[in-house]
Amino acid sequence: MMRGATMPDRKVEAVNEQARSLTRLIEGEIIPRLLAAHTSGPLLESVGEPLSMITAEEVAAFAPLALQVEADELLQHVEGLVARGISYEMLLVDLLAPAARHLGELWDDDRCDFVDVTMGLWRLQEVVHELSGSSRTGVHDDHRFRRALFASLEGDQHSFGTVVVDEMFSANGWLTDRLNEVSTDELFRYVRAEAFDLIGLTITCDCHIAALPSIVRGVRASSRNPRICVMVGGRVFAQNADLAAAIGADGTAPDARVAVRVAGELVDAVAREAVSAMTG
Repeated sequence: MMRGATMPDRKVEAVNEQARSLTRLIEGEIIPRLLAAHTSGPLLESVGEPLSMITAEEVAAFAPLALQVEADELLQHVEGLVARGISYEMLLVDLLAPAARHLGELWDDDRCDFVDVTMGLWRLQEVVHELSGSSRTGVHDDHRFRRALFASLEGDQHSFGTVVVDEMFSANGWLTDRLNEVSTDELFRYVRAEAFDLIGLTITCDCHIAALPSIVRGVRASSRNPRICVMVGGRVFAQNADLAAAIGADGTAPDARVAVRVAGELVDAVAREAVSAMTG
């Protein structure tokens, strides 16, 4: 159902509630199970030229397929890229995440049904699951004591970006937690109860921008770890990275790959400051 269509308010709300319930089921239960297999080995690329690249044209051609075909057909397309030399990390950051953003733009522009977008995201997540068994080798535990919480705020109903970031950090040795569509009160209670080195907020709804400074201050004031690092991400920060500092965050990154590196640098810097303070 398009948002511009006319329908009695009660029926509209019933349809919207069904869509929200489906989204919560997918993001709160199905996705964590799909990603549970990703527990060892780094995703960060080694230094050197990649074997191949994913082009903007390929992303533009791939994204609509998530609305048109089933997950097994999507997987066949992706397997062709794997055969070409595309890594799992590149698939995740340079193909699947941009494809999910494109679906969100279709919804924002009233060119696509909410439920269709949700099912498209589910198909993309099925592809993530099917690729999981062959993407990593070795053990990477340099960051085994680092803990991160990733959250999308109320109203951010499509949070595939949070899934991607959570997956990337977990695959690179971080202990991660993820909250979907969390209220600020719930978020503050969570960081008060558990000690995190980093919290990452994914913002896809512009309605949250004005409240972000107070949310960031609230996270710091509530945090069990007084030295917690706060990162923010999403379309608005990709367009204006300086906004992250303006709202009080420690950093941002244009994609999940860079976010892992930036977060490591932030947490390392905080650790050095703590040691310096203790040693005088």
